[in-house]
Amino acid sequence: MESTNATSLPRRGFIARAAAAMAVPALAHGGASAARQPGAGLERGQLRVAGFADAEMDFQLIRQLGTARYGGASVGECLALARRIGNADPAAWVREFSAAAERQERDARARAERGHGISAAEQYLVACNSYRAAEYYSAINDPAHRRLGLRSRACFAAAMQARGIAFEVVNLPWGHAPLPAYWFGAAQGRRARRRKTLMFISGYDGTLEETWLAYGRAALERGYNLLLLAGPGQMDTLRFYPAMAFVPEYEQVGKLALEHVLAHPGVDAGRVALMGISYGGYFATRMAAHEPRIRALIANSPIIDLHAYMVSFVGFDPATAPDEQDIRLADIDHIPPSAMPAQTREMLRNLMLRIGEPSFKATYRRLRDYRVEDALLARIRCPALALVGEGEGQEPLAQHRHFLDAVAGPSASHVFTLEEGAEGHCQTANLGYSAAVSMDWLDEVFAD
Repeated sequence: MESTNATSLPRRGFIARAAAAMAVPALAHGGASAARQPGAGLERGQLRVAGFADAEMDFQLIRQLGTARYGGASVGECLALARRIGNADPAAWVREFSAAAERQERDARARAERGHGISAAEQYLVACNSYRAAEYYSAINDPAHRRLGLRSRACFAAAMQARGIAFEVVNLPWGHAPLPAYWFGAAQGRRARRRKTLMFISGYDGTLEETWLAYGRAALERGYNLLLLAGPGQMDTLRFYPAMAFVPEYEQVGKLALEHVLAHPGVDAGRVALMGISYGGYFATRMAAHEPRIRALIANSPIIDLHAYMVSFVGFDPATAPDEQDIRLADIDHIPPSAMPAQTREMLRNLMLRIGEPSFKATYRRLRDYRVEDALLARIRCPALALVGEGEGQEPLAQHRHFLDAVAGPSASHVFTLEEGAEGHCQTANLGYSAAVSMDWLDEVFAD
């Protein structure tokens, strides 16, 4: 039987290793259950700054909190939600953030109906990001994943409309499955001033809407045209095509994006930049290596070997495991919680589905194709900025150094620190400072 085979003795050791590897080590502080209850005396309030003992879920909470700087969340609501979510309990996370998003969307709609456009816009943006948070822990083969993602998209459009921010929903041609993108541009027409343009691509689980919160608004305020784009396997694309997996050859997506950008009359072709975030550091580096029309590159962080990056995350290489110890997609629902926690199980399932392989071993074998060789790095002659957090680990820091040594053009670097509150992956805890570092560098590169 499948259930017996999934946990047979020869495979228990491998499952235990995989479960331990996929789960990031726990943080020292207490989780939601450790929040102190209010006493009988005078209290400042009932909320306490307590996240999760599980480091992965705590990172996701920090990720949500970090968007408060640009209007994507409120600290109070996030901490209140955390108190109702069990440690490393993805089902509770999806349930609570979905309920919060629905409440926030209803509130936004009611305020819009009463003519309070600014309040409505702010609430729609928070609802958009709450739906995204729920989408993160939802299995991509669950119909709820698509529903949550499309609600996030709809709330974003409502927020932009209420704010009077014009943008265009774009579909980049990709066979029979066009790729979603958003364009925020200068006024159209022959006399429109040609402006500098910044293209953004996120990574494994970022969305177009989250990219707007993290960097898009900051770039627009600095006078850039924006193209927020997504390729095969990315979250925005999965909302429409849940079976579409990642591909290594993201230079093909880059060409489509550039052709769309350069067709706009408000674009200065000599000042077109690209920024990649998380896995997007690989995507963007690959694009820039193949595309000289990209005049500046920001890699946050520069991932040049995705297989090595992911091996460092799990602590061993599943690609080299014996076949009899492999974990198949069909096995996952039969692995008991005592062998693999629910959160780890869902992370493992989503990784296999999104890389498009039927097993853990096959997934890591496929990841070997996601490389930017030194010969390609040497073709990057435009100015390049490499960003990384000192807390991300040895492999990301090593790839950051290799990128700086291998690119042919002028390069710059910033290593974010704990003192800056930005040492984590993609600087989620201090997005404003990350935007300042990256946008100021680009302003100087593109100075008139």
